[in-house]
Amino acid sequence: MENAIRTTQGKWAGRFIFASVIQGIIAVIATVLIIEPWSFFNINLYYSPAKVIASNGAGTWMFAGYISFLVVGVVATAVTAVFYFYIEGIQGKVYKGFTNLLAWGHLLFMNIGVAGAMIIMMYQGYLAGVAAAPVSSGGLGYNAGQIHVNILAWTVNPIGGLILLASIGALLGGLGYLVRSRTN
Repeated sequence: MENAIRTTQGKWAGRFIFASVIQGIIAVIATVLIIEPWSFFNINLYYSPAKVIASNGAGTWMFAGYISFLVVGVVATAVTAVFYFYIEGIQGKVYKGFTNLLAWGHLLFMNIGVAGAMIIMMYQGYLAGVAAAPVSSGGLGYNAGQIHVNILAWTVNPIGGLILLASIGALLGGLGYLVRSRTN
């Protein structure tokens, strides 16, 4: 049975699945906040997140952050576990030493970067959408220039830095994958 497939649970596959579950819980909380189930009970927020998304404009940041978080934070993190499972569980290669450090960098940098950037985008998009709404419907009546200067401008560097951190994490994971898959 030389071609028998090994199927042992790898520590890194499990860690990425766990991270995906945590990201999924955050996504569920965000979804509940956006969908507003409390409106069923006549409990109204200051301004509806669903209205922010529906109104276009600056509120688009909220929607883009939300979708990106679902795709990269939850789904991509879970899919990444498959790569680690293949190396550890199928090939039977253990991450140790340098490759173990690369995997830690991948897990931490990618998840912190993605979650941080997307949460900032969602929250600031919400605030921008509220600011853009007419005063008569609970908004601030700001124009696009006011929204950019007063709400969104400060977020460009933190979001960019967090995306860079996530990208570095993904690169570290890819490097670790290449090194670990090519060595014994």
